[in-house]
Amino acid sequence: MKALLLAGAMIAAAGTVAYADGSYWVVGNRATSKCEIVTSNPVINGPVGGNITFGDGPYKSLADAKLARSTISACPKENPPPAATANKGKSG
Repeated sequence: MKALLLAGAMIAAAGTVAYADGSYWVVGNRATSKCEIVTSNPVINGPVGGNITFGDGPYKSLADAKLARSTISACPKENPPPAATANKGKSG
């Protein structure tokens, strides 16, 4: 009976690790005031004085996580880089 329980616990632990492998989460970081994409299941510790205020996921791909980040109202919008000009650095 003990062997059966031990085998069941090992299967459950392996399944949990396999489920999280290759997944992405979007987390809110209070210290940077940004939303970050991480590859490990986040520990939400904002209510007790930590920096991670929320976590959303898991997502199967980085593209899915980026799309989700763009739809979360708590995440600041990313500013696109300024367009380069054709005459930059030329005098004339």
